[in-house]
Amino acid sequence: MSNKAELEKEAMKVLKLTSRTFYIPIKLLNSTLKKTVGSAYLCMRAIDEIEDHEQLDGDVKHRLLTETSKLLKSDFDEAAYRELIQPYESLLPEVTVRLGDWLRFCPAGIVDEVKASTSEMAEGMAKWVTKGWIVETKEDLDEYTYYVAGLVGVMLSDIWKWYDGTETDRELAIGYGRGLQAVNILRNKDEDAERGVRFFPDGWTRDDMFAYAEGNLSRADQYMQQINTRNIILFCKIPLALAKRTLKTLKNGKEKMTRAEVESTVDEIINE
Repeated sequence: MSNKAELEKEAMKVLKLTSRTFYIPIKLLNSTLKKTVGSAYLCMRAIDEIEDHEQLDGDVKHRLLTETSKLLKSDFDEAAYRELIQPYESLLPEVTVRLGDWLRFCPAGIVDEVKASTSEMAEGMAKWVTKGWIVETKEDLDEYTYYVAGLVGVMLSDIWKWYDGTETDRELAIGYGRGLQAVNILRNKDEDAERGVRFFPDGWTRDDMFAYAEGNLSRADQYMQQINTRNIILFCKIPLALAKRTLKTLKNGKEKMTRAEVESTVDEIINE
């Protein structure tokens, strides 16, 4: 078993490999928040990799997600988790295999909240595996984006409250996550279609999805106004600014921001 310092180093390495959007702002957090948000993000990413896996069939994904959700509702029996994923371990990424490490790395005072949000996310993802990720109505879209991204907002709000008593509105926190996810849906529309997945409700145009994204990103702006801790504001601003800039890029008919645009957006926020 790794000691805490080694585990932190490994967590940041895995984080860098798994998330372009969140690695930069997590790195800028102070030590306590970096450990907390980093471990929480890795827990959610661990189950996200099961949902998105290209080689696992739907029944396997459903079972792994459902059973993992149950394990997260109790003390998390790591041996039972390893036994559950063992037949698929060679296919699964390190971030998924090491879920127990990320929970161990998470500070004791907040780990139960992280487990609760991750458990709910896994349960919701299992449901959407069964549905084949076919969104038909706005209610479907709201439900899907709540499970895969709104819960990230909920979990972050739990962390802010635990850290220094910062109180934020749950619905605005969900809107923050939903807004980021809606931008991803717009960006990945063609890629999703190729794999037979559709997140646009029946009859919706790109303009409708742009409006959905913008509505939720305005909730994210309101969410930001409830936070006074500078380090937390810096963290939240970066993914939000990148999402807004990506939306603008997509509206202008480009596929994605250039690396230079990403770097300049981040630099502007850090140097504000």
